[in-house]
Amino acid sequence: MFKKTIASLLALLAAASFAAVDINKATVADLDSIKGIGPSTSARMLDQRKTAPFKDWADLIQRVPGIGDKRAAKLSAQGLTVNGDAFKPADKPAAEKKAADKKPAAAAK
Repeated sequence: MFKKTIASLLALLAAASFAAVDINKATVADLDSIKGIGPSTSARMLDQRKTAPFKDWADLIQRVPGIGDKRAAKLSAQGLTVNGDAFKPADKPAAEKKAADKKPAAAAK
């Protein structure tokens, strides 16, 4: 019985350590627990959050220096969420799509 109790407690602790951390509700300790977020990054995030909660990942990327699409994807994989949502890369801007569409046509000539 004792072994089952210990095993259950360890399972609960393991599950809690992999829980998602929502940036709009997180403490400094919560943010620092995510691999890739150090004291300076968490301070920048919390400073920006004081002005207004983050609406979505695009808002976070725009407002917090040093966070781009690649870093956002890594932080999301580590458990960071914005309003409960994981990071989903945005589609390429229309200008990039047009340029990509023109390349195969130009190569065919």
